[in-house]
Amino acid sequence: MALPPGVAQRDFSRALGELANALGREWVFTSDEDLKLYRDAYSPFYGESEDRVASAAVAPNSTEQVQAVVRIANKYKLPLWTISTGRNLGYGGSSPAYSGSVVVDLKRMNRVIEVNDKTHYAVVEPGVSYFDLHRYIQEHKLNVWIDPADPGWGSPIGNSLERGGGRTPMRDHWNAVCGMEVVLPSGEVLRTGMGGLPNTQVWHQYKYGFGPLVDGLFSQSNFGIVTRMGIWLMPAPEAYRDGRVNVAKHDDLVPFMEHYAYLMNSDVLRGTMLLESPLLNYHASQGGSFFEMPGGPSIAELDKMASERNLPYWSAEFRFWGPPKVVDAQWETVKDRFGAIRGATFKDGRSYRFPTEVDQNDPTLTVALGTPSLGVFGLLQGGGHLGFSPIIPMTGEAVFKAQKVYGQLYAEMNLPVGNQFAALPWSYSPRALVMLFGIPVSHDKVKNQDGRRIFDKLVEVSAANGWAEYRTHVAFMDKVADAYSFNNHAMRRFHETLKDAIDPNGILSPGKSGIWPKRLRGTRGA
Repeated sequence: MALPPGVAQRDFSRALGELANALGREWVFTSDEDLKLYRDAYSPFYGESEDRVASAAVAPNSTEQVQAVVRIANKYKLPLWTISTGRNLGYGGSSPAYSGSVVVDLKRMNRVIEVNDKTHYAVVEPGVSYFDLHRYIQEHKLNVWIDPADPGWGSPIGNSLERGGGRTPMRDHWNAVCGMEVVLPSGEVLRTGMGGLPNTQVWHQYKYGFGPLVDGLFSQSNFGIVTRMGIWLMPAPEAYRDGRVNVAKHDDLVPFMEHYAYLMNSDVLRGTMLLESPLLNYHASQGGSFFEMPGGPSIAELDKMASERNLPYWSAEFRFWGPPKVVDAQWETVKDRFGAIRGATFKDGRSYRFPTEVDQNDPTLTVALGTPSLGVFGLLQGGGHLGFSPIIPMTGEAVFKAQKVYGQLYAEMNLPVGNQFAALPWSYSPRALVMLFGIPVSHDKVKNQDGRRIFDKLVEVSAANGWAEYRTHVAFMDKVADAYSFNNHAMRRFHETLKDAIDPNGILSPGKSGIWPKRLRGTRGA
């Protein structure tokens, strides 16, 4: 068992005793076997001294017990690290950013407090998973859908706080948050928005309340521990359908993305899109690359290949939910709009009217139909990874630039293109695109050192082009925070000012999102 840095063994033993009295001895974990569960199984520092480890873990089962943990931590200046279900794979799992932290494991706080299928929201605790919430809705025969993350064992609270995404019209999970209960670093309880009104009747229906809106301060931060949250849900639709749009040439992507952005922001298209390329899929299968690599084929040569193979250059599947007449009209509107691109073709996909049996063999479909699964692991082809996810503009020109920039980087570093899930972006957000890279990690130190070198370079090159990650692995939070450097890191300095004001002992999640308390700031957590 490691000691929290700066905490004497005698004080740590006393703190553990007080935690045991507050929670029950069986909910304070200190054995090596138990603490293995709070390490990142896919750590980029696996087997190295820099690997993040917990000194202990505690599992409170109520807001009051969380308050007790926070007060004891203040007394002994114990660093805490909070997790919900601890399944944030690719971003650090359940491991802390600061080695020696005491993990506050909220999985026992797994109550679905309310689901309202008239005004369509749920209220949950952090330990509730997407599976749990879906099961509750099914068992109570409620007329709402959730928007699951991939995979479904994650927490709606944890994923929303990390600003994760899904597939349905409710895919922007942070945007669906409405009203939180938070234990502050002092141990005091705050309720945000309309929750500031005693006996409020609209806490989870109206976001704003009165005065400054503070909810965002608890997203990707270390300013409090969220113990319950309201989440907006989707009314169960009458029907679903999907369809595919294909365009023939490389340069068609510019009008394609213009039409897509228009339809998305007109609320005709509402779900997540993955941009695909049948032509580049074929080219990669022949030893080529998804990226625009130096010395590779020209655009004209690729266009010719697409024509000879009768392959669309660009393709996307669009999904629709709602009344049958509406989803049919939306699909017709999409075809009308994209039909302005010469050579565009369309293919009708699946069509369902609920309730009905659906295709269970496609994990992306079941998630799009509000059913959580673990099917994503069948798509990842095994192995651990580091998630790297920069945000780029929602334009064809930005996609072309990203292909060229990352192609040049991969060539310079002599990297196999298999280092990413896809070289093409997703639209989890309605007005921007996100690239999803998966850098392999293993228990091989040399390979992991190489992976860290790749990750660092991806951060630097992306930032130089005006792109940055929206979330990152605990081992790289300082690196990514450094990229947000406008006006001598004004954002970080503002975060630090807030941290020092509300958490003067620096106990909550030191290093989260690159925010360090004053007592650790000089070393940046080293």
